[in-house]
Amino acid sequence: MNQDKRQAYWRANTGLIRNLLLIWAVVSIGFSILLVQPLNNIRLFGLPLGFWMAQQGSIYIFVVLIFVYAMQIDKLDRQYGIKRRGK
Repeated sequence: MNQDKRQAYWRANTGLIRNLLLIWAVVSIGFSILLVQPLNNIRLFGLPLGFWMAQQGSIYIFVVLIFVYAMQIDKLDRQYGIKRRGK
């Protein structure tokens, strides 16, 4: 792989990581800390949504983001012709 293609791959990879971390930060800090009071007016499974997001929701979002990253990086690897061991 030439240097330009390698740089483009890592630029795309770090951009994906940045975007997913921003989503996680908004969910974990925004919904679980900053917006907890307004969200507590909404009930989810019998619990205030702000409490639920702080205790469970941000963890669920993080796990979903792991799967999103795995699928997106696999697509990116195929786009740039990256071969992983074991494939």
